[in-house]
This record gives sequence, C-alpha cells and structure tokens, in this order.
Amino acid sequence: MIILQTNQAMIKKFVFALVALLPLTAALAQDIKIGYYNRAEIFQSMPETVEATKKLDKIALDYESELVRLNEEYQKKGSEYIAGRDTLPEAIRLRRETELQDLQQRIQAFYQDSQENIKKQQQDLVSPINTKLEGVIKSVGTENGFWLIFDTSVKADLSYFSIEKCVDVTNLIRAKLGLK
Repeated sequence: MIILQTNQAMIKKFVFALVALLPLTAALAQDIKIGYYNRAEIFQSMPETVEATKKLDKIALDYESELVRLNEEYQKKGSEYIAGRDTLPEAIRLRRETELQDLQQRIQAFYQDSQENIKKQQQDLVSPINTKLEGVIKSVGTENGFWLIFDTSVKADLSYFSIEKCVDVTNLIRAKLGLK
C-alpha cells in the first residue's frame, strides 16, 4: 500500500513536470529571436551624452582651476615660509607652519570633494540617458518579438554566439532614438 502511494506520488510529480515543460517545448519549436547591439557606440552618439560630457568637462575644468589656484597659494606661502623661517620668531614660524598644514589639508579635502562631486554629477547626468536607452531597447525587443537582446560592447560571459543566428538591432535602436 505504501509503495503504491509512493508510485502514485511519483507519477503525479512526473506528469506535473511534463505539463510544466510543454509550454517551453512549444516555445522552443517557434523561432527564437536573439538580438545584439553595441551599447557604447549608441550611447556615445546620443545628443544627451554629448551634452552631458560637455557639462562634466566644464565642471571638471572649474574644479581643476580652483585646485591650481590653491596649489599656487600653497607654493607661494611655502616659499615665503622657507625664505624667512630662520629669521622669524618661533610663534610666527609655528603659526605659518600651521597655516601651511591647514592649507594642505584643505587642498586634499577639496580634491576629494571635487572627485565625489564630479562622480555624483556624472551619475545624475548619465542616469536619465541610461533609462531612456533601456526603454528604447525594451521597446525594440517587444515590438520585434525578441527573446533576448544583448550588448556586445561589454565582455560578458558569452563564450560563443553565432552571429548568423542573431540579429543586429543597433540600427533599430538608433532609429527609435532618432539617431543617424
């Protein structure tokens, strides 16, 4: 009796698994469309990316100019200190050493803050561009019946793919974005 119940349970599991796999086998019998594109090439050609790059270059240049100014101030004060340190009273010499140390710390803090700010600005500018591109890729995939669209511009774990069996959707994506 227990063996019969176990066999019935196994048969039910087997039938359930078979029924669950039927849609998959039917789907595999259909044409599976796989597309590929070069995200980096499309991303770089988007006008939004060009504009974001200009803004980021301007921000980086502003920070670089301020950093140059701070370094020049540090060099000037350092040279003045070195030139007169032997003749200065100890209290003035210690105050100037402290000023130089403070200025050096401000320069380091400014550099770190500038790098973090540039990174944040880059994320803020690039995020909407990525969102737009992702939406277009999904739209192209849905409208054209693709099961999968992958990016060839990144080294993925694709040991092999047959380019003849895949569709280059780069031009479809570019057209949807209004790019030439």
